[in-house]
Amino acid sequence: MDPVNDLLATMKIESSRYVRITARAPWGISFPARHLARLLLVSSGSCWLTSTELGEPQHLVANDCFLVRAGVEFALQDELGRALVDCDGMTVHDPGGTAEAGGDGAPTEIVSSRFTFDAVAADALFSLLPPLFRLSLDTDPGRLLRATFELVAQESAADELGAGFVTSRLSDVLFVQALRAYCADVGGGTIGWVAALRDPRLATAMRELHADLAHPWTVDVLAREAGMSRSAFAALFKEKTGDTPLDYLTSWRMYRAKTLLRETSLSVQEIAVRVGYNTSTALSRTFLRREGVAPGAWRKSADADARRSAVNRGGG
Repeated sequence: MDPVNDLLATMKIESSRYVRITARAPWGISFPARHLARLLLVSSGSCWLTSTELGEPQHLVANDCFLVRAGVEFALQDELGRALVDCDGMTVHDPGGTAEAGGDGAPTEIVSSRFTFDAVAADALFSLLPPLFRLSLDTDPGRLLRATFELVAQESAADELGAGFVTSRLSDVLFVQALRAYCADVGGGTIGWVAALRDPRLATAMRELHADLAHPWTVDVLAREAGMSRSAFAALFKEKTGDTPLDYLTSWRMYRAKTLLRETSLSVQEIAVRVGYNTSTALSRTFLRREGVAPGAWRKSADADARRSAVNRGGG
């Protein structure tokens, strides 16, 4: 199992939404910072992308696609300096998930998919992703992404049995394919577990580690999995991920422990064994050092946050 599969096995896409926007000049749409990721494709026309996360505005044309991390504010407009309309105030028409913006000038067609996640489970992913990332549709993963966009468009426009259900599931697939495209696009200078996965010398050891986080891994054992000496493996791992092998392992064990604390009623002792610690005391000591609170206190806080989120969603 590689880290992406590990993430997707524990990270739940709580909801997704697909909207096709027809924007006619003059137009401008703001996308406020929200706890959701967005995947957007300019299917025809052109526009400008602006964000405080960008050094300069980017000009987008047909077939430009970009992924936006949760919590990032940005705007799209046909010309820089346009008045902006909040995307949340746009009327989305069903069936088809269509929306309109702007005046009566030249049109730009934009496909927008948005995804909300459990904040705890998605943390390891969003700490990896850049704020905004343009995806190439010319790679093999990019071509699959484009094909899925086309499938979603066909399904959302069809008045067929279960069309909404199929569109929702395809939107989930879009997000996974966007991650694939990102992993294929990142350059050799990128630091993180994606960079390590792209190195064939480390990929085998990474997959073995993620397949069994509870295993009593040592640097020597991981180096043997990679077919390298201990010192060469440790140096390369640090270069690619920015972490030592054992610090990396601890980070993922804490990530898994948090998802189990959040999603199950398992005792701290049971969770400790599942993530590679012999006792609850050993897990608690590491958890406290990493998170600043004990596992039990963290679970109570997470439960309270989940209840507040449920109330807020229920209130519309």
